[in-house]
Amino acid sequence: MTDIVLVVGGRAITAGELALALLGLSLLMLAVLFVALRRQAGARALEAERAVIHAQEIEERMGEMARIQAELTGRLKAMAEGLGSRQNDLARQLGDRLDGMSTRIGQSLEGQTKTTMENLGRLNERLAVIDSAQKNLTDLAGQVVTLKDVLANKQARGAFGQGRMEAILTDGLPRTGFTFQPTLSNGKRPDAVIRLAGDSRGLVVDAKFPLEAVTMWREAHAEEVRRLAAQRLRQDLTVHIKDIAEKYLIPGETQDMALLFVPSEGIYADLNEHFDDIVQKAFRARIIIVSPSLMMLAVQVVQGLLKDERMREEARVIQKEVSHLLDDVTRLTDRVLNLQKHFGQANEDLGQILTSADKIAKRGGRIEALEFDEAPAPPPLAKLPLKGSFAAE
Repeated sequence: MTDIVLVVGGRAITAGELALALLGLSLLMLAVLFVALRRQAGARALEAERAVIHAQEIEERMGEMARIQAELTGRLKAMAEGLGSRQNDLARQLGDRLDGMSTRIGQSLEGQTKTTMENLGRLNERLAVIDSAQKNLTDLAGQVVTLKDVLANKQARGAFGQGRMEAILTDGLPRTGFTFQPTLSNGKRPDAVIRLAGDSRGLVVDAKFPLEAVTMWREAHAEEVRRLAAQRLRQDLTVHIKDIAEKYLIPGETQDMALLFVPSEGIYADLNEHFDDIVQKAFRARIIIVSPSLMMLAVQVVQGLLKDERMREEARVIQKEVSHLLDDVTRLTDRVLNLQKHFGQANEDLGQILTSADKIAKRGGRIEALEFDEAPAPPPLAKLPLKGSFAAE
């Protein structure tokens, strides 16, 4: 046991010391192993306790889940019953609405059918009207061809313009407001003379517009032909304006200006657009070129002036009658004043008569008192009340 087995750090270790050391180490390892086993047993016990607790918690959770599942099952059942009831109500309401919609759709279709039949009836009537209008258009086309033939004749064109001018004057003015083709002091006969209010001079209207030159200018396609037609139109208009100014503008008998009637709005527009120099030349010559619409406007102005003149004449008549009425009122006032004077004089005379009667009554009373001392004196005669206008005064 004393034999040296090891030498560690210069110290010799015997076999006994080594055996003791190994024994101590074994005891230490056994102690460590015991402690480890003890700790492991405690950990297992703790783990088992935790497992029991966890199992209890799981059981409690399972019970809670079973309770929740039972409640959920009840709620789902109630919800299913409610959904079934609502589904039945919805089906019933949907059926009612479908029935009502079907009824309304049927009524609507019936109404639309009726409306469609009525519209078809009216459409047939309109088609009949259109057929009639088409026939009228066909007749009108023939009349237009006839009108073109009429306008191809110079005399016929003049008659057409004069007829349209006469229609405008006849429709817009009273019969005393115009005269067709009167004879002037120089022997000339214009197409019409319009009488103006408050003026003895008439307004001359000429309807003999040179349509032939305008037609040639409109129908010209080549530039040179169109230029020559425009030159002729200017010449014809210049000559016609000069003739109107020399023949129809008579001082003291006619107005200082005259009207040149153009029977077409299109021709009037062409004149103002392409022949403004001729329009200005006519204006300087105191000749006003008018279209049918401007002629109607001038007629309306003249009609208003004539109406104002009649109103002034009627106003003078009314003023005269009012003057006579004022004279009658003045005479009536004088007569009322005279009557009032007579009433005053009569009232004064009655007052004097009553005064005299009162005095007579008093004296009679005094006489009666002297002859009959015991008898009471009679009362004085009372004044009689006045009636009517006497009392009022």
